[in-house]
Amino acid sequence: MQRLQIGIVFLSILVLFGCQAEEEMGAGQPQLLIRCDDIGMNHSVNIAAERLSQTGIPFSASVMVACPWFEEAANLLEGKEHISVGVHLTLNSEWQNYRWGPVLGQIAVPSLVDENGYFWSTTIQFLKNEPRAKEVRRELKAQIDKALCSGLQVDYVDYHMGTAVSTQEFRDIVEGLAKEYNLGIARYFGETYGTGIYAADPGAKLDSLITLVEHFDPNKTYLQVFHIGTDNPEMQALIDYNPHGLANMAAHRQAELDALIAPNFVMALERNGVRLVNYRSLIEEIGLGKMERPEDLHY
Repeated sequence: MQRLQIGIVFLSILVLFGCQAEEEMGAGQPQLLIRCDDIGMNHSVNIAAERLSQTGIPFSASVMVACPWFEEAANLLEGKEHISVGVHLTLNSEWQNYRWGPVLGQIAVPSLVDENGYFWSTTIQFLKNEPRAKEVRRELKAQIDKALCSGLQVDYVDYHMGTAVSTQEFRDIVEGLAKEYNLGIARYFGETYGTGIYAADPGAKLDSLITLVEHFDPNKTYLQVFHIGTDNPEMQALIDYNPHGLANMAAHRQAELDALIAPNFVMALERNGVRLVNYRSLIEEIGLGKMERPEDLHY
């Protein structure tokens, strides 16, 4: 009953917020683009994406086509008009005891994988093993093709852990593929980039998110990246090989989801006149022809 009441309150706030956003659009209004990464990585992340989808708020979902739970992700995202879908171009597999490899398979792109056929765990390992640019392009193209063949409307691409844009040559490949498929590229629309609430303690994530919203510049579009999930045994078993990985990742991902679906967050958006956008709306308003490579690229 309590969950139902919270949902009703939240939806009511969304209705009010939507009306205000429509009235104030274009009047020096700060914009927030919520990008949720790693969709399709596992069932726990997909559950979280479904819960966020149910709120009706517009957001961008970056999907990992190479992961085992991609098909479930494609099914839950298909036809969701308020979600802009992107391909989270993946060249790493960073979790202990949970690995994945290229869409094309080990034999087709041998320079991209370890002796077991999995992507390298870190960007440093990936670069150290001298990946061939031709194989990088083939694999990234195959990931985009697989996403499109699933029936998803794909609007943009971005890059898991930054690996796909870790060298000038690889950046050129990503930009070339985006042009070939008529797709946007994350951070190429002048977004002010932030890592969201990734490093905040789980208990402080909602307050940290609200604080961010309260200090937005009315003349900017802010990209905040989130890693949502559910705190269950599947997620609890994952340990990140990367040096920047957080301990107790399951709790962090659950807390990021909870912050995004909290009524207090949406009230903060309304109170500060923040308009929610996603990559589909940015592409419609700005146009692919006006994309510009940012000076520095992050994942």
